[in-house]
Amino acid sequence: MQPNPQVSTDPSSDIRVNGKLAKRNSPFQLALRRFMKNKLAVAGVVILLLIVLATIFAPVFTDLDPERADLLLIERPPSEDHPLGTDSSGRDNLARLLYGGRISLIVGFSAMLFTLVIGVTLGSIAGYYGGKVDSIIMRAADMMLMLPFLVLALTLIAIIQEVTIGLFVTIIAITAWPTLTRIIRGTYLSLREQEFVLGARAIGASDFRIIFKHFIPNAIGPIVVNATLMMATMIIIESGLSFIGFGIPQPTPTWGNMISEAQSLRILRNSPEAWVPPGLAILTTVLCINFIGDGLRDAFDPKSNRR
Repeated sequence: MQPNPQVSTDPSSDIRVNGKLAKRNSPFQLALRRFMKNKLAVAGVVILLLIVLATIFAPVFTDLDPERADLLLIERPPSEDHPLGTDSSGRDNLARLLYGGRISLIVGFSAMLFTLVIGVTLGSIAGYYGGKVDSIIMRAADMMLMLPFLVLALTLIAIIQEVTIGLFVTIIAITAWPTLTRIIRGTYLSLREQEFVLGARAIGASDFRIIFKHFIPNAIGPIVVNATLMMATMIIIESGLSFIGFGIPQPTPTWGNMISEAQSLRILRNSPEAWVPPGLAILTTVLCINFIGDGLRDAFDPKSNRR
């Protein structure tokens, strides 16, 4: 009869089974392995990386200035010098597509990061301390959620009038934080009474240490997943506001600005090269980010795996 395997009680990363060392996978390694099994998520990472590289190395593909207007080249069809033609101001569409992608991705990432800082900070304070602090933060979040996001953002942009990239990112962030704050608060409320948190309090650990050493690592899954999906939402918001003329002002190129520039019926019919590429760029980028978000959700939460 085969003897039972002898498992070492050594708390190190290795375990001993039948006298042999077996490597114990970390939670990150297990999540990465589950993520790599999701083909759509991996494909999303590859395609998104190609888009990011194309925008970073835009000067390799074109040496034209995306903001330079030339009245002698207004609405020219695709040619050797202008593969995607020119817009109504004589600016090269390919240059605007590549450099505009850079701006759109920067705005999406920066707005997501800023919103993440606000949401995680307020959600951590509300979920950890509770009581009156929690009540004040949640009532502020309720008041923000009562106001339609688009109306609030348009009102702030109209008041400021001269919108820069930094101001645009700030406006989006300060109007989009309540949802993430509620998610982080709910996660912290479920962690607050766990035994390892009670043990950390019993040995005199500070609130700062408990939050950063115990709460945030255990909430990293929801944070990463929501941050990823939030970036896709931010790109759509930027494109939508730019399309209606309340986004990044011309002549700064963005994908939303390009579609807004081509919204006349004549251009829509006769010059699809002016609006199809930025539209496909937005669609592809958002789909890739959503696929990555789904992959991260399944990786950090094995119970959500679906066949």
